[in-house]
Amino acid sequence: MKLGAFSISLAVADIEASRDFYTKLGFEQTGGDVAQKWLILRNADNVVIGLFQGMFDKNMLTFNPGWNQECEEVPEFDDVRGIQKALQESGLELDQTTDADGEGPAHIALTDPDGNPILIDQHRQATG
Repeated sequence: MKLGAFSISLAVADIEASRDFYTKLGFEQTGGDVAQKWLILRNADNVVIGLFQGMFDKNMLTFNPGWNQECEEVPEFDDVRGIQKALQESGLELDQTTDADGEGPAHIALTDPDGNPILIDQHRQATG
């Protein structure tokens, strides 16, 4: 199963303080909007973190089918609906599902055994 690009999404209390902190650790802003209270940061090794103020309660593992670590589209990937089907067939319970017959951007969510939220968030149309 190809889950796509990986990042950690951090629920932060102060977007500007968090941006300043992670910038000192060598991260650079590559996306987002501080006025909307979300930022995407990357370091030289392509480690990606998202900072989100007031959007969710807990830190979250995030996967983006159809993207590589540079947020570039990859030619072949597993559509989120196929991932959903495979996870359900394996017996995993999903917290959020998407329309199995839908197309294009969609997301699903689940929680690991230790309570860590996982978001599988597809931003593009499948190409095959």
